[in-house]
Amino acid sequence: MENKYIYYTLFEKYFEYLKYERKLSQNTYLSYKQNIKSFQNYLTHNKEISLEESNNSNKIISITDNDLRNFFNSLNLSSKSTAHYITVINSFYNYLTNEKIMDYNPCENIKSPKIPKNLPNYLTEEEINNLLNITLLTPYDYRNKAMLELLYASGLRVSELVNLKITDIDLHNALVRVYGKGSKERIVPLNDYAIEALQIYIDNYRPLLLKNKNSEYLFINNASNKISRQGFFKFLKKECQRAGIKKNIYPHIIRHTFATHLLAHGADLRVIQVLLGHEDITTTEIYTHIENSKIKKDYEMYHPRSHK
Repeated sequence: MENKYIYYTLFEKYFEYLKYERKLSQNTYLSYKQNIKSFQNYLTHNKEISLEESNNSNKIISITDNDLRNFFNSLNLSSKSTAHYITVINSFYNYLTNEKIMDYNPCENIKSPKIPKNLPNYLTEEEINNLLNITLLTPYDYRNKAMLELLYASGLRVSELVNLKITDIDLHNALVRVYGKGSKERIVPLNDYAIEALQIYIDNYRPLLLKNKNSEYLFINNASNKISRQGFFKFLKKECQRAGIKKNIYPHIIRHTFATHLLAHGADLRVIQVLLGHEDITTTEIYTHIENSKIKKDYEMYHPRSHK
């Protein structure tokens, strides 16, 4: 029999490594898998390697850095998307070298393109106060109020919010347990506004949304299941419209608002990093750019000699 991986290809082994050892989130895992599948298709159609042959380690080893450059160029994607592909393929070859399947990584000499830094939008304190000022009439209003107060109090990702379980909330100790990227756990404090909104929702309105059904999840939709990211974003856009907010709205805008307001009021960047669940402080530093741009804008507006 030829030296081929019949039951577990190199790619499939790598996918298992991502899922069970690196413990990537579902969205990140699927993104990595899609990029690797594109690479495998490239090998099939451009290197005259059949799908079966692409599962052979010797064929994978024969790929050079020039082959990889041709692959990345063939994608014709934005700098950000190309950089993501390079990260994924580099990770794949690092895995092969760590497993002693390859002696070197042909991707290590390929530089990622420079990605322009786009500062995230955030809401002003007046805008977030208007957004949180929901007229409370229906059980959904109380649920939405609890979600928004929780997001602004904690800076959770929307994916973290919708996956919260009722047992993750500790109102007595004013804490929420969050499972972030890679299933990493962090504990985030809650403020009085969030605690009050959550208490009212949990005690009085969550049971109404469940309609005599059971669910371990905290936030429930009209089908008595956990609310989806799409469901959250749909109501967020509607509430922002109601509050007269004209900015470009996207799911993480309250997370960015949380971090920006903390920084503006003197919070340490390392504390914000921990609260947001960022592995690298450089990810959190984007908020210093926001604050610096605001300082410059205020200087130009208010200093009497800022313009000649």
